[in-house]
Amino acid sequence: MNLASEAGIATKVGRMAERVRWGHPEIARRGIDPCRLAIEGDPGSPEAFSFLVLGDSGTGLHRRDSPQRQVAEQLLAHGADARFLLHTGDVVYQVGSSEQYPDNFIRPYREWLMGGEDWRRLRYDRLVFRVPFLPVLGNHDYYDLPLPLGLLAGLTAPPRRLLRSWLDLDVGWHGSYVGQAWARAFVDVLSAVPEADLGEHLACTRTATVDGARCLLYRPGQFTRLPHRHYSFRWAGVDVFALDSNTFNQPLPAGADDGDLRRRRQRLDAERASLLLSLGPLSGDEDARDDRAAKAEQLDEQIRDIDKQLSGGPLAVDEAQLDWFSDALIASWRNPAVRGRLLVLHHPPYVTEVSKWDQGQTLAVRAQLRRELDRVAAALGDLPAGRPLLDLAFSGHAHCLELLSTGDTGHGDAHIPWAICGGSGYSLRRQRPEGPELLEGPPGSERVVARSRLFLGRSGRGSALRRAYSALRVDVTAGTPLKLTLTPLVAEKAHGAWRPYRGREIAL
Repeated sequence: MNLASEAGIATKVGRMAERVRWGHPEIARRGIDPCRLAIEGDPGSPEAFSFLVLGDSGTGLHRRDSPQRQVAEQLLAHGADARFLLHTGDVVYQVGSSEQYPDNFIRPYREWLMGGEDWRRLRYDRLVFRVPFLPVLGNHDYYDLPLPLGLLAGLTAPPRRLLRSWLDLDVGWHGSYVGQAWARAFVDVLSAVPEADLGEHLACTRTATVDGARCLLYRPGQFTRLPHRHYSFRWAGVDVFALDSNTFNQPLPAGADDGDLRRRRQRLDAERASLLLSLGPLSGDEDARDDRAAKAEQLDEQIRDIDKQLSGGPLAVDEAQLDWFSDALIASWRNPAVRGRLLVLHHPPYVTEVSKWDQGQTLAVRAQLRRELDRVAAALGDLPAGRPLLDLAFSGHAHCLELLSTGDTGHGDAHIPWAICGGSGYSLRRQRPEGPELLEGPPGSERVVARSRLFLGRSGRGSALRRAYSALRVDVTAGTPLKLTLTPLVAEKAHGAWRPYRGREIAL
């Protein structure tokens, strides 16, 4: 049995659309852009600012010695300078359940929340942020529990709390209900507004105007909601595009010659079964428990990726979201008020982390983004004047902090710097042994399409094992062209203790 179940792409798109009343005539009648966000306090001029990035954080595995909290304190040290926080997804593990928000999200980030000093009284669906907290959906934020596992988890909750030296799956009775918990925590869920009150609600919340269209106004400390699962906003002349990559990450079918994949799946399934059967009341050491939980989750994810390739069904792609992104990016380039463009999504198209670099989902996201960026490049012609179409892109999913750049890929994704920020509290993973260069092309004719220049995660072995949990600070200079400086914010654990780590600044 898989540790989690996942709805299909059409179901994800449909459920999220229902929650925001997608296509409702009242939204169109009022001239509202349903995917645009304006943040109160935006200076509107090209001034300098900074923001923070984190991802893959929402774990409850560590009860006494929390890496997530260690990273949160790193963020707090830079909080006075930050104009907003981006989260690259997997806000809550394991299955995005509302049951897990109090311990796995609200408690570690309580200082960012209104009323956070009494965090136990806060409801996950009524959160108000002091500083804009802007997430995208991760795969775990969409996951649900198979019914038998949910019943088992719920019925065994009391003894599991007493036996946490066993593998703690960090689940309760239920999962996310296809992303419902994430939506209630972060999105303006219009389906909860009575039809008779919808007009008044829109009049009170869609009070901003950007590029001639009305849109939702995000007011720190008062009303802190997103318009949809994918959205855009502008700060100091920089456009940020947030995508839901869970709806365009379906791998290409394996085809008739799928023997190697099936044999690999059998090996992974046997390894997972052996891991689960071998677990017992061993050491209560949290690092050891984290290692076991991380390995089980990694195996489950690799098996799910192969299952998607073996499914044999038609390829499902969220074309509407991708069309929205390419249209919005073209409009951004043609807007003289915009001086830079950033992208954030969960699944990375390029990464050298050992469990993600060759996954079918990684390659699928690369292909889909390339297609859209090729369309943008064709529409703009020579307009970018040698600049990449995106000044910087962020993703998570891979449990590390990595900075890499694409080379001359022959597509619209050429020369884009990528920051993979997925090591903010959950298990960490290593860089692949093949090294920092990613190749592409037929055997014998491969060429380098991306190179990694920084990788922080799990390194060393035995007594030399080091775990570098991380987030990122990004500083943006004033004026044009856009200049960025990245500073890793790292909490490193080695020899059973946390120790200082000074991350060097990296100029792009």
